[in-house]
Amino acid sequence: MTQLTEQQSPAQARSSDPNPERQVPPARKSGLLALVVLAILMVAGAFTLVRRITERGALAKETERLAVLTVSVSRPSAEPAADQLVLPAQLQAYVESAIYARTNGYLLRWTRDIGSHVKKGELLAEIDTPEIDQELLQAQAARQQTEAQLQLAKSTADRWANLRKTDSVSQQEADQQASAYTQAMANTAAAEANVRRLQQLESFKRVYAPISGVITRRNTDVGALITAGSAGAGKELFDVAQVDPLRVFVSVPQTNAPSIRVGLPAYIELREYPGQKFAGKVVRTADSIDPATRTLLTEIDVPNHDGHLLPGSYAEVHFAVPIPITRMSIPVNALLFRPEGPRVAVVGADHKVHLKAITIGRDFGIKVEILGGLDPNDQIVVNPADSLEEGQEVNIKGGGGAQS
Repeated sequence: MTQLTEQQSPAQARSSDPNPERQVPPARKSGLLALVVLAILMVAGAFTLVRRITERGALAKETERLAVLTVSVSRPSAEPAADQLVLPAQLQAYVESAIYARTNGYLLRWTRDIGSHVKKGELLAEIDTPEIDQELLQAQAARQQTEAQLQLAKSTADRWANLRKTDSVSQQEADQQASAYTQAMANTAAAEANVRRLQQLESFKRVYAPISGVITRRNTDVGALITAGSAGAGKELFDVAQVDPLRVFVSVPQTNAPSIRVGLPAYIELREYPGQKFAGKVVRTADSIDPATRTLLTEIDVPNHDGHLLPGSYAEVHFAVPIPITRMSIPVNALLFRPEGPRVAVVGADHKVHLKAITIGRDFGIKVEILGGLDPNDQIVVNPADSLEEGQEVNIKGGGGAQS
């Protein structure tokens, strides 16, 4: 019975387990558990390592992106097409004369002030010249002395010439008296010349207008010391300007110089006379391009019968010359001035900077005209840094980062 029981115990044990193949010893279960824990730790470590590598790469990319300069860009503004050439100009008097004193003295009175319209030869001022007056009186007295000496020398020479005919005197004595007469004539001529010189100086005490026009400046007053001449401390007494017609001087760019010719109609406009056009025409040019400004100096004469136009005024000159080029303008703060000339920084499709050489036209204040070197679709950098270089990669503000 005991043996049978021992024989049946394993069978009973096997019959009590529904899946005999899954029976695992306890030691083996511990090993499997350790392997599972190790695998979990390895997976967690690998995940952490991958995450750190990813974060480091993203940080490196962000740092690299932030290191790229961010710039603001704009496109050139197209100027409206025009069939006229409009240029700034300055009005000048046709003739402007500075009147200086020709004698020394004190201003006795002046008869015309600034803004007075005067005719040629009209009296402007009088100068008191006491020294010249006294010198003239002295010169006239000296002339009278020489005239008296001349009469005596003439009578003596005639008398000695008659005595020589009768051999009463020698030829030497007659020649001496004739020479004295000749010398007296020379002294009289010198005295006469000195008197005329002083008379001319005294005539300069009256200052007359050399041209017809308007007095634009008076630099003296009654009692002021007057010094002759324009050198040194000499100062002009009056400035007289002929204002009808007026000269208008304008600098025409070299690109438009071939279209300018003598007789070309033109008109000017002034801000103080909106809507009014003052017609004129080209009367002469310098026939030479100024190497400093690359412009052609041109003169236009404009009638000014009513005196509305004032010398020294700023005006705009309109030439009936078609503009064949496409005009563009950019902000002045987009210009780069380099030793090789003016440049503009343009951002290309590759987000890299390209420095373009440009030709600058007129200055509009906050904008400048560009005559060449740019394309209307170019993206120009506004407020470029001086350190900006050719090929430098940049980001466009508001337009996303640079593409790698």
